Amino acid sequence: MVVRSGRRAGRPTMVLHFLSVRPVARAGGPLDTPAGPRAGFVVGKAVGNSVCRHRVARQLRHLVREQLDRLPDTADLVVRARPEAAGADVAVLRRDLGAGLDRVLAERGTRS
Repeated sequence: MVVRSGRRAGRPTMVLHFLSVRPVARAGGPLDTPAGPRAGFVVGKAVGNSVCRHRVARQLRHLVREQLDRLPDTADLVVRARPEAAGADVAVLRRDLGAGLDRVLAERGTRS
C-alpha cells in the first residue's frame, strides 16, 4: 500500500516510500495496529549476497531508528536499498536517508 499510493524520494543508495496516514484496517484484519510510525525494509538480491544484504538491512534499521521521531505517529515508511548501498559507508547512508526524509516530509503539505 505504501509503495503504491505513498510519496517517493529517490537517493543514490536508496528509495524511500512514505505514507503519512495509515489506511484503516478492513473487517477481519488485525485488531490493534502499533502506535507510532512503522518502517519496513526491502533489500533485494541486486544489493549483494546474503551477508551483504543483511549488513545493509542492519545499517538501515539503525539509521531509521534514529530518525523515527521526525515521522508522524500514523506514518508508514518503506526503505528500498539500491545496489549502490552495498559499497556505501554509514555516513553516506545517513546522508541519503536524511535527504530523502527531508524531501518526503517537505511534500506533506502539498500532497496527501
